[in-house]
Amino acid sequence: MINNEKDVKNQYAKADNLSTRISIHDKYSTNKMGFANWIYSNYRIEKGMKVLELGCGTGSMWKGHEDLLTTCGEIILSDFSEGMVETIRTNLGAHPNTRYRVIDIQSIPFEDATFDVVIANMMLYHVPDLDLGLREVRRVLKPTGTFYTATYGEHGIVEYLASLLGEYGVKDTASKAFTLQNGGKILGKHFPKVEMLRYEDSLAVTDVDDLVDYAYSLGGMTSLAQIPRETLREVFQRNMKNGILSVPKEYGMFAATSD
Repeated sequence: MINNEKDVKNQYAKADNLSTRISIHDKYSTNKMGFANWIYSNYRIEKGMKVLELGCGTGSMWKGHEDLLTTCGEIILSDFSEGMVETIRTNLGAHPNTRYRVIDIQSIPFEDATFDVVIANMMLYHVPDLDLGLREVRRVLKPTGTFYTATYGEHGIVEYLASLLGEYGVKDTASKAFTLQNGGKILGKHFPKVEMLRYEDSLAVTDVDDLVDYAYSLGGMTSLAQIPRETLREVFQRNMKNGILSVPKEYGMFAATSD
């Protein structure tokens, strides 16, 4: 579990691990809509709105959605990591209405009621003081605004891989600080109205080397780094059926509003 700011900065200082995790979803997801496309289909961003995204990562989720960027009156794309912000800027380039910033969700440098929409996808489980971070989100969000946040469930890829590798001492230690199971209750302390949406998907992996790379990129599995690559390959191959390893996924998002 990542439980302090130094650990978060170390894991996300460079885009390599995150890019590895994104690529396996692009290659093997059975739901061909794509998680990013599904997320964007649920945004309600109208022309001229002011938008803040926290924890943008590589910014790759905006690829193919530049039309939504231009819809915004102003959009600030941010991340906790300076290195990741540079990656976002490189990936998306310059747009008249777009700014790139290093921002900590626990101390958002904007005035009260600034934004129509705040977005924080796949990152709230890393925040050391989550209640403080959510108070900050609520503070900078307009009374009529919406907070969108995607996350994972507790019964997806990491749990599945840990079950396959349990004989080697591997355990699922991924943060459960904000999941589909508990996120609604956590958000409910700060927002009167919270809606949860689920994304149905799985992985159909045909090249186990891709899954090995993915497994090594994870930060939430104990003892994994000590297992030889060939051992992981053998375990994954042993569990394939008709040349496919079916891996469960559990993802979704919340939309939280003040009214």
